[in-house]
Amino acid sequence: MTQISASQVNELRKQTGAGMMDCKKALVEANGDMDIAVDVLRKQGQKIAAKRSDRDAREGVVLGGAKNGVAAIVVLNCETDFVAKTDSFVSFANELLNLALDKQPASAEALSALPYGTATVAEAVTDLSGKTGEKVEIRALEYVKAATVVAYNHPGNKVGSIVGLNKGGDFESAAKDVAMQVAAMAPVALNKDTVPQSVIDKEIEIGKELAIQEGKPEDMAEKIAVGRLNKFFKESTLLEQVFVKDGKISVKEYLSKNDKELTVTDFKRFSLN
Repeated sequence: MTQISASQVNELRKQTGAGMMDCKKALVEANGDMDIAVDVLRKQGQKIAAKRSDRDAREGVVLGGAKNGVAAIVVLNCETDFVAKTDSFVSFANELLNLALDKQPASAEALSALPYGTATVAEAVTDLSGKTGEKVEIRALEYVKAATVVAYNHPGNKVGSIVGLNKGGDFESAAKDVAMQVAAMAPVALNKDTVPQSVIDKEIEIGKELAIQEGKPEDMAEKIAVGRLNKFFKESTLLEQVFVKDGKISVKEYLSKNDKELTVTDFKRFSLN
């Protein structure tokens, strides 16, 4: 049997991030060949990823960033908050975000297919799964392109948002305020005209049931429900929401104070909860 030194084990551990015993076993299997040992550990990582493919990866990080008129937001999931908080996990998520901003792949799947070092992003995700012993996956990737774009990462990286405004210039502060609004208030749409019909239908149905429970005549329930939609639009659409930094005005009114024509073109929000 090939004798494996502690220095070899330590070198492999530094190179791969795997545990000491895993590194020693891999070196023994590889007869001391460092490159083969790396492949052995990668194969072990692939096996771990396969074993955990049916596990829920609900923890992780949500990270957004902006560059050259494009904002991107990436969600990288794992199984535990412990792994999500490690420097290596957060660093990898940041690398994915920067790669997305540079290459602008159309989806999480397209991002996974991009080159990463000597392999691909998908292989790097598998390697990370092997190192952590947890299922790791890129859950989402979204963009906003506009004259002014910003990203907001809430402390802890559990909630993030990206926002685009229709005008360039000195509006980053206003855009940041709106991005924080999006993160805090989770609007369902930009305004009432962009609320999906399925959501409106559901709200009307809920409103009808509430009206009937309150003793209103059934033939009046739908009219009452439609009337209550205005409250829903005010609470749930971004431009109509009360601005969290000034409860006396809406987000739309806040933007108009910066510029009469200033408005939001698009936004994205993700949360791990």
